[in-house]
Amino acid sequence: MPLIDIAKLLKGERRSLAKAITLIESKLASHREESQQILESVLPLTGNSIRIGISGIPGVGKSTFIETFGLFLISLGKRVAVLAVDPSSPIAGGSILGDKTRMEKLSRSNDAFIRPSPSEGALGGVAHKTRETMLLCEAAGYDVILVETVGVGQSEYEVASMVDFFMVLMLPNAGDELQGIKKGILELADALVVNKADGDSINMAQQTKRYYENALHLLSLRSIWSPKVMTCSAQEKMNIAEVWDLIFTFNAEAAKCGYLSSNRSLQNKNWMRKLLFEMLESKLMKNSDIKQQMPELEKKVVSSEITPYRAAKHIIDLL
Repeated sequence: MPLIDIAKLLKGERRSLAKAITLIESKLASHREESQQILESVLPLTGNSIRIGISGIPGVGKSTFIETFGLFLISLGKRVAVLAVDPSSPIAGGSILGDKTRMEKLSRSNDAFIRPSPSEGALGGVAHKTRETMLLCEAAGYDVILVETVGVGQSEYEVASMVDFFMVLMLPNAGDELQGIKKGILELADALVVNKADGDSINMAQQTKRYYENALHLLSLRSIWSPKVMTCSAQEKMNIAEVWDLIFTFNAEAAKCGYLSSNRSLQNKNWMRKLLFEMLESKLMKNSDIKQQMPELEKKVVSSEITPYRAAKHIIDLL
C-alpha cells in the first residue's frame, strides 16, 4: 500500500484522506501501526468539527435527509464529511456500500466527502474504525461530520457514544409507532426529527410530533439540554435550516458551559477501555494453550460436565 502524504491530507485532498482511511480499516498489523503513527501526528489538529450522529429505521429517509442537509451546510460555506455504515451480510460478509449512489448530488461537491464503510458485524452497526476515521476527517478540515448508522440493534447507543449531537429520524406514523420506540433511544436522542412531513402526511407528522413531545416529558433528562422534537421534509427541503439552527444552538450552549469538552473526554476514556477489552479478547484467542483446550472445554459445557463459569475461569487462569 502506498505511503500516505500527510501534507496533502491536511490540505483536504480527498484521495489522500481516502487512502488513510483504507489504511485504518486494514486488519494487517503493519498497517495498523502505520495508521496509528498518522493519527498521532494529526491529533493536535482534530476536534474542531461538529460531530452529528443520525439514526433511524430503514425507509425513514436517512440518505435523502443527509444529502439535503449536507448540501444546505455546504451553501453556508461548511465542508461536510459523511461516514455511512453499511450492514455487512452475516453469510457472505459483503456490503453494498451504495451511499455515493444514494447521495449523488452531494458526492459531486468538492466540499463533501462520503465514505461508506462495512459494519463487519461491529456491535451496534457502527464500523470499528469510525472514531478514527472521524479524526482524520477533522484533520483534513471538515467542519461537520455526519455519522449515519444502520438503525438497528444497539447502533443508537454506539453512535451516541462518539458524537456531540445525536439525532433520530422518525416517520409520520403516530400511535402504534410510539409503542415500538425503545425508551433507551428517547433517552439518548438530542433531537427527534419527524421526516417526510409533506403532502398528505403533514397533519400526521404534527400529531406524531406531539406524541413524542409528551413521551419526552416523562423521561429524566440531562441538565444542559432538553431534547427537541421537529418535523421536516428532506424531499421538499422544508425546515432543514431549522434543524441546523437547533444543532448550532446546542453546540454553542454545550461549548459555553464546558459540556462539549468534558463529554468528548469521557468518550475518549470509554473508547480506550473498549479497545482494551477488544485487545484482551484478541490476545486471549491467540494463546496456544487456550486454543488447544478451548474445544474440549466447550464440549464439557455443552454436555453439562462443567459450568460455563468454571470453563471461563479456567481459560482466564491460563493467561
